[in-house]
Amino acid sequence: MSFEIQELPDVIKVVTLLSLVKRAKIQKGQLRKRINRICAQKICIEMADLEEALNEMISEGLITYAGDAVQLTPQGQRLAKEWENLLLKKDPIIEVVAGLVDGSITGLVVVLSALIAGLAFKAAAFAALLTLTAVAITNFSSFFLGGVTEDLADMQTLQTLMGFSLSDIPDKDRREKSLKLLMSLFAILHKEASLANLYAAIICSITTFLAGSMPILAYLFLPEPINVIIALGIVGTIVGVFLVRYRSKKARVNWKIILLETLVIFAIATIASLILGGIA
Repeated sequence: MSFEIQELPDVIKVVTLLSLVKRAKIQKGQLRKRINRICAQKICIEMADLEEALNEMISEGLITYAGDAVQLTPQGQRLAKEWENLLLKKDPIIEVVAGLVDGSITGLVVVLSALIAGLAFKAAAFAALLTLTAVAITNFSSFFLGGVTEDLADMQTLQTLMGFSLSDIPDKDRREKSLKLLMSLFAILHKEASLANLYAAIICSITTFLAGSMPILAYLFLPEPINVIIALGIVGTIVGVFLVRYRSKKARVNWKIILLETLVIFAIATIASLILGGIA
C-alpha cells in the first residue's frame, strides 16, 4: 500500500486499517456499514468499491479474507498502528520524554537548592511541592492546548494533500465519493484528536510529577548524608536508564549519543536554574 492516497480504494484501505487496529476481525458487511456511517450517509460506498479495496489489501499482504471476515496480517497490524500514530499520535513519545526531563530537572534543582540554602524541612517541602506542582500543571496545559492546536493543523495539512491527490480522479462519481469519505473521516479524527491530546497531557503531567517527586521525597525523608546520595542516584537512574533507553529505542539512535545529549542538556538547565535562583 503506497502512502499517497490517489484513488477511492486507498481511502477505504485507510478506514479499514483504522477500523481493525483495535479489533481482531470485522465482517465485510459491518465494515461497509461503518464506512457509510462515517460518511453520515452523505454517500454510499458500493460493495464493489469495498471488494476492490479489500482485494488490493490482500495482494499487498495487509489482510486475510476468509468468508465474510476481514482480519489484519502482522504486516497490516504494523501499518494500521503507523496510520493511527500518524493521524492521532497515539504513541506519546514527546510527552514521556518531556515529563521525564522536566520532572528530573525540577527534582534535581530543588534538591540542590535546598542543600545549598540549608532549608528546613517545612520550607524545603513547601518549595518542592509548589515548584513540582507548577511544572506538572504547566506541562499539562501546554501539551493539551498546544497539542490540540498542532494536531488539528497537521491534520488539515494532511487532508489538503490527500484531497489534492484525489481531485485528479477522472471519474466524477468516484472522485466525489473519495473526497466526501476523506472529509468525513477527518471530521471524526478531529474529535478524537482532542481526546488523544488530553490523554497525552495527563501522561506528561503525571510523568513529570513522579520523576520529580521521587528524588525530592528521598531528600526530605532520609537521614543525612544518605538522602543526598539517594536523591542524586534516583535522578541518575531516571535519566540514565529510563530516559536514555526510551529515547534511544524510539529514535533508533545509539544510546551513547543520546546519553551525551541528555547530560549536556541537564547540565545546562541545572546550572542555569541555580544561577538564576541565586540572582533572584
